[in-house]
Amino acid sequence: MKSEFQNPADDAPFLTRVQRVLPQLSPAERRLGEFLLDFPGELGSYDAQELARLCDVSKATVSRFIRKLGFASYDQAKKAVRDERQTGSRVFFAHAEPEANAAALALDMREDKDNLDWTFANLDPSELEALAAAVVDSRKVWISGQRISQSFAHYIYWQLTKIVGEVAVFPQGGETLGEHVARIEEGDLVIAITLRRRIAGTRQLLDTIAESGARLALISDETMARHPAAHWHFPCRIHSDGPQFNHAAVLALCHQIVVRATLKAGRTGRDRLRRVDAVNEKLAQYE
Repeated sequence: MKSEFQNPADDAPFLTRVQRVLPQLSPAERRLGEFLLDFPGELGSYDAQELARLCDVSKATVSRFIRKLGFASYDQAKKAVRDERQTGSRVFFAHAEPEANAAALALDMREDKDNLDWTFANLDPSELEALAAAVVDSRKVWISGQRISQSFAHYIYWQLTKIVGEVAVFPQGGETLGEHVARIEEGDLVIAITLRRRIAGTRQLLDTIAESGARLALISDETMARHPAAHWHFPCRIHSDGPQFNHAAVLALCHQIVVRATLKAGRTGRDRLRRVDAVNEKLAQYE
């Protein structure tokens, strides 16, 4: 018998399904639902009996709950959670049991080292050198980043603005992409940072930038395919066993770009940097 909540064509995300049925659940089912809102990835890690134990409910309660979500079986729900774990929210990596979080709290920085090793092993140093030269030679450097990517866009901007004349980050708060992309032209360089989870329309944005004739450099996570118009693409491994992506390799790559660009800028860059420091000293910007 189908549940009144079951919809065979339902392709809603797992968390959306849970939130949708929560008001109609029995107390035991609601306890299970609230647990999975906090730790959805646990459904992909345990069988029904183990999940029932974690939530202090019966296995029958788990089965009823799964049907109300619109899944035909526990295995089907488990597969959906595992699939969504690959592309969805990092909440799917949170664990309810303390020992399961031990790796995320380790101080040996294993994840950082592994991500750095993977990223730089898959990087061509000559491409970094070519990008650094483009930073110095371009009419204007545009740095694009949204969500977490904007943090790294601002880092690169903050460093490059001291050595090159024209550099901008977009979009800023309240701005549309078009206000900036419409001004990008041939002779410019765009560094687009596109880390997971990417904003919808990322491919269209990159297509439009490419149409401008500007050179395009991508900094992405390891899951993104190279855009056909990209002059350079630097995938960074951001894998983590914890509830947050590990961006150590992204920051290291950004540092390599700005250091190499600073060296490429030569005397002109050094003179500009000295002028910036001199003005800051004059304005008493530093203690």
